[in-house]
Order: sequence, then C-alpha cells, then structure tokens
Amino acid sequence: MSSDHQPPPRETPPPSPRNLRRTGIIAVVLAIAIAAFGILQRRSHETEVAQWTQEQAVPTVAVIKPQAGAAVQRLVLPGTVQAWNEAPIYARVPGYLKDWYFDYGAHVKKGDVLAEIETPDLDAQLAAAQAKLNSARAVVNIREAEKQFAESTYQRWRDSPKGVVSVQEQESKEADYNSAAARLNSATAEVAADQGEVDRLLALESFKKIIAPFDGVVTARETDIGALINAGSSGNGPVLFRVADIHKMRVYVQVPQQLSAGIQHWLAAELHLPQYPDKTFNAAVATTSNAINTSARTLLVELHAENPDGLLQPGAYAQVDFELPSNPNVVRVPTSALIFREHGMEVATLGADDKIELKPVTLGRNLGTEVEIIKGLTVSDRLVNSPPDSLANGDIVRVAGQPAAGNANAAPTGNMSNEDVAAREAKPH
Repeated sequence: MSSDHQPPPRETPPPSPRNLRRTGIIAVVLAIAIAAFGILQRRSHETEVAQWTQEQAVPTVAVIKPQAGAAVQRLVLPGTVQAWNEAPIYARVPGYLKDWYFDYGAHVKKGDVLAEIETPDLDAQLAAAQAKLNSARAVVNIREAEKQFAESTYQRWRDSPKGVVSVQEQESKEADYNSAAARLNSATAEVAADQGEVDRLLALESFKKIIAPFDGVVTARETDIGALINAGSSGNGPVLFRVADIHKMRVYVQVPQQLSAGIQHWLAAELHLPQYPDKTFNAAVATTSNAINTSARTLLVELHAENPDGLLQPGAYAQVDFELPSNPNVVRVPTSALIFREHGMEVATLGADDKIELKPVTLGRNLGTEVEIIKGLTVSDRLVNSPPDSLANGDIVRVAGQPAAGNANAAPTGNMSNEDVAAREAKPH
C-alpha cells in the first residue's frame, strides 16, 4: 500500500473536568501538608535553640579542693646578731695617749691593760693635794699638843686645894682646854677632807690605765699614740676601744604581730648567714619584749646561740628560720580563688545543688601563688577557682568536665538550617 492511503493519527482526548479538579485538590493538600510540616519543624528547632541558649548562659566554673596546711609552719625572718656583752670604752681622765697594747681582733682577758694615758695636770693636782694633806696633818700635831697642855693645866687648877686658886681662874683654864680640843677637832676634820681629795685623785690616777672590762675581742680602736684624750662619754670624749664578748651571741628578730602567738620560750630556730651558705647555726628563743611595737606592729624576740668557733660576728645579718606549730584549721588555696569585694576578702564555694555561696575568709601568710586561710574555709568545701567577677550568691553554675543533662553543651544543629548553623558558628562565645 502506498503512503497516500495511511489512516490519520488518533487524537488524545482532553482530560475531563473531574480529573482536573481532583489533581488540583491533591496539589493543594500536599502544599498545605508541606507548609505545616515546615512550620512545626521550625518551631521545634526554635525551642531547641532557646533551650540551648539558656543552658549556655549558665557559667562553667573550675572546682578545686582546699589543701590542708603544713604540719609545721615555717617562718623565715631577718635577724641581727649581737655580742653577748659589748662595751664602748672611754677615758675617765684627760691627757695624752702614752701607748696602746691591743689592736683590732685581739683577744683580751678581764683586767688586761689596753692603753695608758699621760696626765700631767692630774699628777700636779695630786702632788698639791698630798702636800696640803701633809700640812693639815702637821697642824693636827700642833693642835694635839696645845690640847694636851691645856688639859694638864686645867687639871692642875681643878684639883688645887680650895682657896689656892679662884673660881674664875679655874673656869678660864677649863675654857682654854675646851678651845684647844675644838681646834684639834677642826684640824682633824681638815685632814679628813684633804685625805678625801687625795683619795679621789689617786682613784683618777688609776684610770690612766684603760682596762678590759671582761674577756672578749677588741672590735675597735679609735685612738693612737700622742692623741689628745678628753674624759667622759657625754660627747666630748671619743670612744677609745670597743670590746665584745662573743663566746655566746644574742640574735634579735622582729616577729609580725599576727604570728607572734607561736613564739614560745626556748623555741628552736636555725640561723643562716650569707658568708656561710653551707653552715647552719642553732639558736633558741630566750625571751621577748612582751610588747608590740606600735610603729611596726612587731614583737621583739631575743634568741641565744652558742659561738664556740667565733664564726658569728656582732652586727651580722642572719636569716632566722623558725618552725612554728601549725593550726589544724588552716587551709591553703590559690591566690586566683580570692574575691575582693565591698565586704572584704571572700571565696566562692559550690553547694550540693550547684549553687554559689560566697564566704568571707581571713587570710594568713602569703606563700606566693598560694595563700593561707585561717578562718572561713575547710578542706571539705568545693572551691571555685578563678571565679567570674559577676558571680553572686545563689547563682547556678556548671562544673567544668561534667556534662549537663541531655548533653546540653552540644549545640542543636541536627534540625537547624544552613543559615542558623552559619549564624551560630559566627556568634562569639
């Protein structure tokens, strides 16, 4: 058959109005369902985001435990070493230094002559006083002879028979005797006065020799041969020598008032001197001033230390190491845990319900990165380290390293749109 006789193509009949209406209804219902599902999903996501944001607003803190204080409290303070006895030696008489016999560092015994002074003025005064004393003694001899003569004359007139001498003559001889006796007493008193002056000058003569007052070491010599010497220590006379007794030493330490309660009689201590870094010297508390210095608020403590080798020197600086009995209630915490506010020093502790409780504390010693707390905290407390400035009583916090219920720290990204995820990642933490 030729192509001219092919049948015409069959035409598709148009859809019926009923089918069109059904299709439209299905499309509308499907669109409404999709929109409702999207709205519900969005609301669920917004709820999750709000919950996550609220949980992230709860601050996360690090919690530590306070450490118990040391069994022995070590206290290191500066001290000054002084001689057991130390005396500046002055001249008691003026003159010129004749000679000196001991120099710096010399060991002397009590009574050793350190130096001699020439005293020409004193020698002349002594010679004059002795001459006056001899003259007064001669006068006493004369008065004594006069008294004896007056006494014998009076006795003769007194014992004469009645009628031989008159009563007037007898009374005259008695008056002569009494006068002679008075002149003798006056001369005797003059001798005593002159003798006192001679004794005084002889005592001063003994000070021409400068004597060591005790066994010790000459630590200073401030004079030389021929030097003019002024007497006394009122400012006119210079110090000639210094002598120190160093068989035993005194060490003086200023202990802060806060720590003074632990200083007890015969408390042991160790001394460390910079010139002897490998040596330790033992000492013990001998006494205290029993008074707090109002300027420095410290207690003066005196320690005694034996010095058989003479290594401890007067005036030396020493580091005094005490071991005080520790307070069992003292705890140690990092300085980063302290909060200073209007009510004073505080720390933040965590209760059983993870709520903050601010506690006032009393500080003890500063140990550098740690401080001692002597009141207000115990070793069983949970202490917040490096607390935020905004932390207040009753705040709820999350402890670092402990996940919240439902893993709230994980961001709810599962149902978030790309825009929400991007916004969260860009949000500063």
